[in-house]
Amino acid sequence: MAATRTKSEIEAEMAAARSSLATNIEDFILAVHPQAVKTRAMNDAKDFAASELNSVRSQFVDEFGNYKWDRIAYLAAAVVGTVAFFGVVKSIFRR
Repeated sequence: MAATRTKSEIEAEMAAARSSLATNIEDFILAVHPQAVKTRAMNDAKDFAASELNSVRSQFVDEFGNYKWDRIAYLAAAVVGTVAFFGVVKSIFRR
């Protein structure tokens, strides 16, 4: 048989449920507040940009801080080749 509860026990349970519900609603409001959403998005974007920058940097600098000159030379050659390619294409279409 179910145990009977006193009026004060029921009131205490209701007060705890109200308090829990109020806390959950406050947390929800803080989570969906436009300023909070903006702040989270900005922080996520900053973290993403920092991780991508570190990823690119690791392609050209080793763990000791020394430059990987072979990779830098490949990049420079690619840039020079691209500029030369577009220069040739531009001169062909000017004629």
